[in-house]
Amino acid sequence: MTEHGLTDPPQRPDHAALGRELLDASLLRGDFVLSSGARSDYYLDKYRFETKPSLLRNLAAGLARLVPPETDRLAGTELGAVALAAALSLATNLPFIIVRKFSKEYSTSNLIEGELAAGDRVLVIEDVITTGAQSIKAADRVVEAGGRVLGILAVVDREEGGQARITEAGYGYTALFTRSELGI
Repeated sequence: MTEHGLTDPPQRPDHAALGRELLDASLLRGDFVLSSGARSDYYLDKYRFETKPSLLRNLAAGLARLVPPETDRLAGTELGAVALAAALSLATNLPFIIVRKFSKEYSTSNLIEGELAAGDRVLVIEDVITTGAQSIKAADRVVEAGGRVLGILAVVDREEGGQARITEAGYGYTALFTRSELGI
C-alpha cells in the first residue's frame, strides 16, 4: 500500500518514452498565439494529450511520483487541467477541487468546486506553463478560499519565465517535463 492508500499503484512509464508519447500526441508546428498573448512557432495541444486515456494514465503515473506526501487535495484549473486533476486523483486516491476562472452567474456561483476545508494542503495541477499567470491566479483563489498551497505541478514548462514568476509569487513549482528536456 502506498502513502496515499493505493493498493495497486500505477506503473511508471519510462520518462523519455513518456516524453516522446506526449510530443507525438500534442506537438503542433506553425504560428500560434498563446494565452499570454505571446507568439510561438510551436504549440503543445493539451487537449490532444488529456483526451487520450492511455497517455493521460501514463502522465498521471508520472505526476503521481511528484506529489508531496503531505498533500490533502489536488486542484485542477478550469478547463485545461480538470482531466489531469481527475486522472491524478484516481492515481493517488487524493480528492480534487476545480478552480474556476470566473464564478458562474447561477447556481452556487463558486470559484472553487468541490470540497475544500480550511487549512487543506493543496497541490495545484497545470498542463502547460508559459508565464505561470493562470496558475498563480488559481493558487491565489485556493488560498483565498482557506487552502494552503503546497505548490504548482505542471506537465510541461515552456521555460518562458513561468517558474520564476511562480516562485516570486511565493509558490513552489515542479514540472514533469521542460521544453529543453523534450527537445523542442
